[in-house]
Amino acid sequence: MNIDELSSPERRLWEAFPRGESVDLASADQGLNDPGGADRWGPERTVRAEVLVALLVGAVAAEPGQVAAVRLSGARVVGPLNLGHAEVAAPLALTGCAFDEPPQLYWAKMSSVHLMRCGLPGLIASGARVDGHMWLEGSRISGGLWLDGAHITGILNMSGVHLVNPGDDALLADRLTVNANVYCDQGFTADGEVRLPGARIGGQLIFRGARLHNPPGVALYASRLDAAANVFCDGGFSAEGEIRLRGARVGGYLSFVGAKLVHPERTALNADDLAVETDVYCTDGFSADGGVSFAGARVAGQLSLSGARLSHESGTALGLQRLQAEELLLRPTEAIKGIADLSYARVNLLRDDAGTWPSRLQLDGLQYENLEPPLTARERLGWLRRDTDGYQPQPYERLAQTYRSLGLDADGRSILLAKARDRRSTQGLPLKTIGYLQDALVGYGYRPFRAASWLIGLLAFGTVVFSLHKPGVLNADDSPHFNAFFYTLDLLLPVGSLGQEGVFAPAGIYQWIANLLVAAGFVLGLTVAAGATRALSRE
Repeated sequence: MNIDELSSPERRLWEAFPRGESVDLASADQGLNDPGGADRWGPERTVRAEVLVALLVGAVAAEPGQVAAVRLSGARVVGPLNLGHAEVAAPLALTGCAFDEPPQLYWAKMSSVHLMRCGLPGLIASGARVDGHMWLEGSRISGGLWLDGAHITGILNMSGVHLVNPGDDALLADRLTVNANVYCDQGFTADGEVRLPGARIGGQLIFRGARLHNPPGVALYASRLDAAANVFCDGGFSAEGEIRLRGARVGGYLSFVGAKLVHPERTALNADDLAVETDVYCTDGFSADGGVSFAGARVAGQLSLSGARLSHESGTALGLQRLQAEELLLRPTEAIKGIADLSYARVNLLRDDAGTWPSRLQLDGLQYENLEPPLTARERLGWLRRDTDGYQPQPYERLAQTYRSLGLDADGRSILLAKARDRRSTQGLPLKTIGYLQDALVGYGYRPFRAASWLIGLLAFGTVVFSLHKPGVLNADDSPHFNAFFYTLDLLLPVGSLGQEGVFAPAGIYQWIANLLVAAGFVLGLTVAAGATRALSRE
């Protein structure tokens, strides 16, 4: 490059570069420094991109004992800034600058990149390696920010960045690697899809207060994301469009505290097969207009939905199928609008609130060790019977086992009795008839005192009847002693004999009464035996 052809601001930058000094071309009138109005900036604030390229690729050496750097503020950069595949040892630091064309940094090896409060019609840094920080704080980037396959050894700071590329990729960062934290907070906005699939973050990923807008598509696509520390989508975070974290891994905790997700009649949050080393918080004002799914997720600590609002009335509002978590806190602000699917989830402690149970549940295969509060059997039956799949035996068995482990045996028996009764509604007429009989007599074996009541009642009835009307003796030569109590008991016993039934023979209506007592004793004996068998099998 011929330095004699440099303009005044370019010459200032050329001379400052060897010492790494800053060149400020901004106007004293702050109202004229908005990069969005750079078309009004004159030649005194214009620098050709080729000048920057020449300096960065070694046209001028650093002065001895100095660190050369491009440090420029308030400039309009015209022409293509093309550093594709270049090796750049000098830091690039531009503040409040405006670009006419998207900078090309693809597959470049950079020392550090600072483009703060700049206006860019795009930025292409696919496959770039930045040995240091990449600082884009406060910049406005339209046309897409491409960081796919890039590797940043320091921090990626996009705080306050405005990405504008409606209907397309606002941020394309597939397989991005950042060794430290990634900041997308303090007013970060994206109009278009933010893509981070397969990205590797060595520190925290922070979307605190960010606003993502890409309806009706995906607002944040971060499947298979690997974050070594915490992920924050809180502090006023909002998204119109799907948040997709399928198969992601979070080394700390995941926070959606107070977040607002909007994707009506579709999936608002897809965290299927997510793995979190500590806790997940969808709490304190978290709301989702659309489905929330943690199907197959593994949460080492607590998954909390305390104070949340979930709505997806036409489908599954909360999908927790096959979830594994130490604790599930299911206490939203109001009843979930839509189905809550807990089928085949496994949690140690389930905390819920009867006042906010969803009207539709799926509980088949749900495993839990403890319930808080346990509530009474009658209340918990209302929970089980909200299952949209109708009668399923496993939820009853699981609840009964939990009650027994808490020492609430009576509640456990009540649940198993309800299981038998609800199962009866699915059977044919013959089995239903037998079921009604077992229920009436001994409560399917879970109400043993009911059998004793029937036995005592029949025994008292027979004793009174045959005391008033002594049956005749079968053999006129015998003179046996008659006892109405033992005679009735002999009729009722299905096996054995007390020596009364074979000696006396009632006639007429009393013969029918005796026969009815024999039949009742036989049926009662079978029913008691069935109840005893069931009780022994439970033990």
